[in-house]
Amino acid sequence: MVNRSFRGESRTQVTRLVALLLVIIPLLLVMRSGIAQQPEAPADEGPTASSPDQTSSEAGLSTPEGDGTITRVESEGLNLLELIISGGWFIAPIALMSLISLTFIIERSIALRRERIIPSDLVNELASLGESQGSFDPRAAFRLCQSFPSAASKVIQAMLLKVGRPQSEVDRATTEASEREVERLYSNVRWLNLSAAVTPLMGLLGTVWGMIRAFHDTSNMPAGQNKADYLAEGIYLALVTTLCGLIVAIPSAIFSHYFEGRLQKQFHEVDELMFGLMPQVERFEGKMRFTRNADESPDVEQEG
Repeated sequence: MVNRSFRGESRTQVTRLVALLLVIIPLLLVMRSGIAQQPEAPADEGPTASSPDQTSSEAGLSTPEGDGTITRVESEGLNLLELIISGGWFIAPIALMSLISLTFIIERSIALRRERIIPSDLVNELASLGESQGSFDPRAAFRLCQSFPSAASKVIQAMLLKVGRPQSEVDRATTEASEREVERLYSNVRWLNLSAAVTPLMGLLGTVWGMIRAFHDTSNMPAGQNKADYLAEGIYLALVTTLCGLIVAIPSAIFSHYFEGRLQKQFHEVDELMFGLMPQVERFEGKMRFTRNADESPDVEQEG
């Protein structure tokens, strides 16, 4: 009954993330080969022999002790907080987008609960109201919808206001009301789509800028210094922004898909509820007109 135009939006975000990864991976491979081809810095003195203890300690490997036992020397791990801070000012807009995403994830989790869209009490009361084929009262159904304000009640009210009109007019009013409600409920989910699309690009921008600076600084280093180590450090710091962008974008895309699926499922239930009420409404075609007074109370006008 409802043409849900948002179905392809989340799929587009996934496609963009995959395309971004396909750009980043070859770029990393090219950088890796460039680092591997960097010539080693010539030593000022001739080659000197190093002790096994010194060699194994520098490599973070096992070192023998005096009693013959071997102790494992662990290398220093990465501190995620320090790594994020080292990303520079490019992290600031990504952090802002993460706060926006978190805010709308919490807000939509509350707003898209089933009781906010199709209350179970409304469904039960409407079912009992229409149990008898000849006792359905549009005014009672309208007042019942006013007692349970929700997306489903607004769609049903739009249908009841067309009681007595041609069936095509009733269907059109119901479809338009459903689309309005879907659009209203999905509007804030688009912020998650925006976050999933923009934050990886923000991270990639920071990475590209960091690599430009790393290669620029490396090219201006004096001869005799180890450029490969300096370049590797500059590149891994530059990649922090891409990491942060993906950390924000991936949950945003996941929750966007989740909310989209929840909306589709709940509005399928609304459609089923409408189909169940439609035979009751069809009986009044050409027999009465349903109007709403200034005080929002329903009124029925008999025809002919």
